[in-house]
Amino acid sequence: MKRNVPLLGFVIGAILPLIGMFIVYLILFQGIALEDFIKQLRHTPSQATKVISLGILINIIPFIFYTNKRLDLTARGIFIATMLYAVFMLLIKFVWN
Repeated sequence: MKRNVPLLGFVIGAILPLIGMFIVYLILFQGIALEDFIKQLRHTPSQATKVISLGILINIIPFIFYTNKRLDLTARGIFIATMLYAVFMLLIKFVWN
């Protein structure tokens, strides 16, 4: 697979926020079991949006990396995945409240 393809960027941009959310769980919610943490996120949309927004921040690193390497299509895929997470976060906050 070529490195400058939007699909690669989309996959990177979709997986890294999940890892970022897990890191947020490890740092901020270390006393709670993962299963209870997920249940808590389902019942409190405001907390879910905070965890998602902190998890999205990890996408800055590969976005800047691929932009500096002039691999703009891959950076575009990361950006699209990030925007989809942002739309999902807004839906949780305002629609599914």
